Amino acid sequence: MKPLGKYLSALFLSLTLITAVGCASTSKQEGMGEYVDDSVITAKVKAAIFEHPSLKSAEINVETFKGVVQLSGFVNSQADINTAVGLARGVKGVQSVKNDMRLK
Repeated sequence: MKPLGKYLSALFLSLTLITAVGCASTSKQEGMGEYVDDSVITAKVKAAIFEHPSLKSAEINVETFKGVVQLSGFVNSQADINTAVGLARGVKGVQSVKNDMRLK
């Protein structure tokens, strides 16, 4: 029975290591913790844009990957672009903001 225990321990250790490596992040794919953090950042940026009276939140898309927020969509003025970028930069956890918004 003793050799069987060694094999089961080795199998369990192997499965644990494979699972841990599978959940790690890469340069193009987020780990589970980063995905949750980015979802929170996205929600906070959307809320900040929604609460601002001059911005139409339905026209601004927000995506976050590893703390980098990407804003896209169409707005009425350069002032709206500057406001949205400023609001996004003010959210805790935002590393940088990529502005892909366009004027109507």
